[in-house]
Amino acid sequence: MLPIDTLGRGLRDLRISVTDRCNFRCRYCMPREVFDSDYEFLPRSNLLSFEEVGRLASVLVGLGVRKVRLTGGEPLLRRDLPDLVEMLAATAVEDVAMTTNGSILARHAGRLAAAGLDRVTVSLDSLDEDTFHYLADAPHSVGDVLEGIEAASEAGLGPVKVNAVVIKGVNDGEIESMAEYFRGTGHILRFIEFMDVGSTNGWRMDDVVTASDIVDRVAAQWPIEPVDAGYPGEVAARWRYRDGGGEIGVIASVTEPFCGDCTRLRLSAEGSVYTCLFATHGTDLRGPIRSGASDEELAELVSRVWLERGDRYSEIRSEVPLGLPKVEMSYIGG
Repeated sequence: MLPIDTLGRGLRDLRISVTDRCNFRCRYCMPREVFDSDYEFLPRSNLLSFEEVGRLASVLVGLGVRKVRLTGGEPLLRRDLPDLVEMLAATAVEDVAMTTNGSILARHAGRLAAAGLDRVTVSLDSLDEDTFHYLADAPHSVGDVLEGIEAASEAGLGPVKVNAVVIKGVNDGEIESMAEYFRGTGHILRFIEFMDVGSTNGWRMDDVVTASDIVDRVAAQWPIEPVDAGYPGEVAARWRYRDGGGEIGVIASVTEPFCGDCTRLRLSAEGSVYTCLFATHGTDLRGPIRSGASDEELAELVSRVWLERGDRYSEIRSEVPLGLPKVEMSYIGG
């Protein structure tokens, strides 16, 4: 019997962080004042090997997982990542995707597609070079990311989803211009409310541009209409342009929580599983794997974790004590 958590949610999606390292220092994720040259990232020996990741994925497919997404950090910093994609594609999983900042995607897209990657999501918060550099705090350009998006599309990894985190007073002036840029391209732009992930990004509710405001601003320029979710638990509310110019998405974890449909389990690069993006602790699987646990024992361990799951952080955000430490997004992926 497949595990169902205390709120009636099954396990369907697996997010796999393959590294805690990133070549960006985005202010809402890995601010440089915290993740500086003295920051101690995980030693390679602590990371799960591709074989260990592939084995866990196979076990979790048996518990109901149908979609796998590779994340980080920046997943493309993990050497020979297509080898892992090939392993995952060989399991019974229905879909293998990846989220990346896109800066070095152009050089890897073809090999990833050949290995069996189905889709890619690229983070791009601004088309303005100055704003992009302010947010990403990295020696890359908007052009690098756009090149990666096009390379992914040409390799068959589309339609490419483009994620933009919107922060009031920083890049909220680009909502219309970003929508206009990606209209008609076949790519799907998704605006994300600025979230209080981790404990280092300086989140304030005052900095959140709400999903309803974003939709209203796009609709004021181009008539749009809602689209039904593509699958159970889809996090983005979908809207399509009535003139056939494609669609946008809006992810509203802050103002319109979707905890009730959450079917995601997150695996960190060092082998701990987390049942919520806003979790305070995880459950170690690397230890049991390296101590000789059988697939059945691993499945039982994860099933027990899922059966006890009751996470709904976004729904009870206002009731959570201020300052409660949460795992960083760069550690378990977005």
